Amino acid sequence: MKYILTIFSIFTLALGVKAQNFQGPPPGAAPGITGHISGTVIDSITKKPIDYATVALYTSDGQAPINGVVTDEKGNFKIENIRTGSYKITVSFLGYPAKTITPVVTSPSKPDKHLGVISLAPGQKTLKEVSVVGQAALVENKIDKIVYNVEKDITASGGTATDVLGKVPMVSVDMNGNVSVRGDQNVKILINGKTTGASAANLSDVLRSIPADQIKNIEVITSPSAKYDAEGSAGIINIITKQKNVSGFSGSINGGVGTRQNNGNMNLNYNQGRFHASANLGGFASWPQTSTSDLEQVIHSDTGNTTSSTKGTSRVSRHAIFSSVSAGYDFNAFNSINTTFRLMHFQFLTDGSSNTIAAVPYSYTSNGKNAFSNFDWNLDYTHKFNENGHELDFSTQWSRGSGINNYTNIYTAAFNSLQNDINSTNNEYTFQLDYTLPVSKVVKLEAGAKSIIRRINSVSDYYDLNGSSEIFDTELSNIYKYNQDVYAGYTVFTFTLPQKWSILAGVRDENTNIHGDPVNESQDLQPFSQNYNTFIPSLTLQKGLGGNNTLKLVYSKRISRPSLQYLNPFTNTSSPQNQTVGNPNLNAEISNTYELDYNAFFGSSSITIGGYYKHTNNLIEGIADTIPVIVNGKSEGGTLTRYENIGNNNSIGGTFFGSITPFKILTISGNINLYTYKPDPSGVFITDKTQNGTYVMYNGFLRGSLTLPNNYLAEVFGFGGSSRRTIQGTNPAFALYGIGVRKQFMQKKMSVGLNVIQPFANDKHFDSHISSPSLTQTSTNVIPFRSFGITFSYSFGKMSFNQPKNKGINNDDLKQGDQNQQQGGTGGGSR
Repeated sequence: MKYILTIFSIFTLALGVKAQNFQGPPPGAAPGITGHISGTVIDSITKKPIDYATVALYTSDGQAPINGVVTDEKGNFKIENIRTGSYKITVSFLGYPAKTITPVVTSPSKPDKHLGVISLAPGQKTLKEVSVVGQAALVENKIDKIVYNVEKDITASGGTATDVLGKVPMVSVDMNGNVSVRGDQNVKILINGKTTGASAANLSDVLRSIPADQIKNIEVITSPSAKYDAEGSAGIINIITKQKNVSGFSGSINGGVGTRQNNGNMNLNYNQGRFHASANLGGFASWPQTSTSDLEQVIHSDTGNTTSSTKGTSRVSRHAIFSSVSAGYDFNAFNSINTTFRLMHFQFLTDGSSNTIAAVPYSYTSNGKNAFSNFDWNLDYTHKFNENGHELDFSTQWSRGSGINNYTNIYTAAFNSLQNDINSTNNEYTFQLDYTLPVSKVVKLEAGAKSIIRRINSVSDYYDLNGSSEIFDTELSNIYKYNQDVYAGYTVFTFTLPQKWSILAGVRDENTNIHGDPVNESQDLQPFSQNYNTFIPSLTLQKGLGGNNTLKLVYSKRISRPSLQYLNPFTNTSSPQNQTVGNPNLNAEISNTYELDYNAFFGSSSITIGGYYKHTNNLIEGIADTIPVIVNGKSEGGTLTRYENIGNNNSIGGTFFGSITPFKILTISGNINLYTYKPDPSGVFITDKTQNGTYVMYNGFLRGSLTLPNNYLAEVFGFGGSSRRTIQGTNPAFALYGIGVRKQFMQKKMSVGLNVIQPFANDKHFDSHISSPSLTQTSTNVIPFRSFGITFSYSFGKMSFNQPKNKGINNDDLKQGDQNQQQGGTGGGSR
């Protein structure tokens, strides 16, 4: 019925407006000055908003409307690009007598007119059986993305962005907080459509620092068009926070207290006339959590096997603050400016100990501090032309982050005790220009250019600890300077053809310049440079079928540039017998994806079925090999993991999402994603491969929600995924489930809830396995996950929502990889 009302409203409005080309501006209209007329339509008895009401604009003595709109789900309307003068407004809806407001006068000094609340009185023959509900579903499948509406997820309250992402279709999260889409970790994370410089340090900790109560929805774009940065072979995840443009003043307070973590969040919004502003402050703090680890390692050699066993414990506590302030001003209907300042700080403290049984047994205790602060400041200008949809956008952004990553290891034997202090800074400057032109009713042109300039500097100081003295270690200490510049341009055409055919075709060209300068007194490491150009085409064909069903075929090409953590040539020796090192000679991954999707709607139910094939060149993986490690003057076995371009990978996958409402009070939704891993290593890496054949992996979720009497809501969910494979082994699988209940008060402005995560098991076990011709290694990590929490929320003020007013910047151009690593810091040189 809602769709029928929408079509009817638009149809009747269009019949009247058809004559607008023959109507002149109102008497006394001032040329060049435009504004808008807005208001809110409600039922005079129930005081509820009326959506899809027709609002028609006439000149003061006109007989036919010259413009008009239909109200949104909150009853709001806004008629744009109105010249100053005298008008009359007519508001109508099925079952209500039409209401006329006259005169409605705007002037050059006050071109905007807000009519406030307009009440419609139901007629005597009101259609009582008509029920219009404007409410978004938990998951929406749009033409270019999947949207997960976090505000509809009652179990999200009290958690973090990491907790929510595991429930999003096609997305999975592992034990370390690393995010992947359809099994690929090369995904770019955006916040409100913009990159954040904090992700250059530790993306998984950035996501843990964002309270779920601060998130409005999450968008997943698996096959971005040429308009988007080409980085991220898996696609883009865009986290939209609750920064809204509203009429008047409003706000909300959310929070949660639990046995595992606590958070709080506050939003304030103000919109008056042409000025709008919002502010947000959120915090997150976890209780200290103790986890255990068990590592078994066997090194194979011609003289026999060398075994070692390490057992350890660690205690970690985290806290974070996430805040933002934004403001904007509409000079008129054609020019607007917006700015946002976002500040983030997170910190976690670690205390641990371990005991190793080997040829030379030893143990050690450690403590560490990892802290990072980052701000993102952007300024956006939009110019709209007379034609609807014709506009020019210019955006700039400056991101600056600074961090420390310090740890101290005290050994009882085998190795010298040491201290490592890492200080890093990251500056990122972005300039972007976008132009949109509706060439005709059939063709739309989008074109633009973008530049990203990155400057990263890291200083890693090592100290040998001998009793109470600290001796600076020149062999391990280092300085690393890393510069990256990306220049891009794109053109995209959209064709809307007869018989419900649509075509989205585009090309993008990106040029990348990289320069690294490693400095170490004892190692002869030379500066390195890379320069390469990447041509990226994209194509989407969509056919509309009966009943709002669609069939879509997509081709996309993506690039994953190795970022600092992959290129850093200094060896990280924080674990002497398990070292890691980057590779400055890495090439970027290039992937080509072909995808076919079918979307179908059956009343209140929907399904999406998709299949895809992805071929990746220059696949980057960490390759573990054995190295000699000097222990008390003896050469013992150890491992060194180095990032390499191992070859190619072919993956075939399928995705299914479904949502059904068998009863009015019950909704069940679920998603499963199956995909294959079949690597084809080349050169010397053929001998490193121990995983042969084609492997099928999966991830998915299942959710059920109940709407009960007296404003009670209940939900149960579960999500998980299989182990992720490499050519040398498997990484841990991950699964989680939870239950939530919420009670709403004060006309749903206030709520209190109870969330339970993993109630029947306190700990989760994560197993991994690595093997090569010279090495076999297994590990088990045990981490507490069970939690009980109480959540609350309260909204106040006038909540009349409008659309976002700026496009902003999307920097999606760095391979994230293992998002739990410290990208801004460097390890030490190998001894």
